[in-house]
Order: sequence, then C-alpha cells, then structure tokens
Amino acid sequence: MVLIDLPKGVLTEADGVFTFKNKNTTLGFVRFNKAGEVEYIFVNPLFRKKQLAKNLLKLVREKTQKKIVLQKPISPLGSKLLKSIEKWN
Repeated sequence: MVLIDLPKGVLTEADGVFTFKNKNTTLGFVRFNKAGEVEYIFVNPLFRKKQLAKNLLKLVREKTQKKIVLQKPISPLGSKLLKSIEKWN
C-alpha cells in the first residue's frame, strides 16, 4: 500500500505496533492484535488532519485481513475516526 500526503518519516512494525517517526519525534502509532482489534492509536497533535490515523488503520487492515474494530473505551475522536473509515472498512 502506498501512503500519501504524509510528512517524511520512517514506518516500522514490531510486535503488533506500526510506528511512524521522523528524525525528531513519533508522528503516530497504532497497537493492534491479530483479530484486527485496535488497542490504541495515537497521532501527535502537530500532525493531525493529515490522514495519518487512516493510513495506520489501513496498514492494520492489510496486515490482519480483518475489519478494523476499536477496543473500548472509544474516545469522541475515535468515534469520529471510525465513521470516517466506514467506506473501506
């Protein structure tokens, strides 16, 4: 999958965690299990509104081949994110 419109950085994967970093900081990460359940997702506030969370979730979906499910409790921003990915999830 091609990630688009993202700041320059490095994507790593280790033990059910995708992490996106640049040379200065972590831009965002997502922790997930094999069932496609997202345990935690974070995007640095300075890098929000750049499709980073959606791209991280697409990576989880591609890796697990499962529908994305956010584990509870789901924050208001998490609920908004879920609504925004309904088309492809």
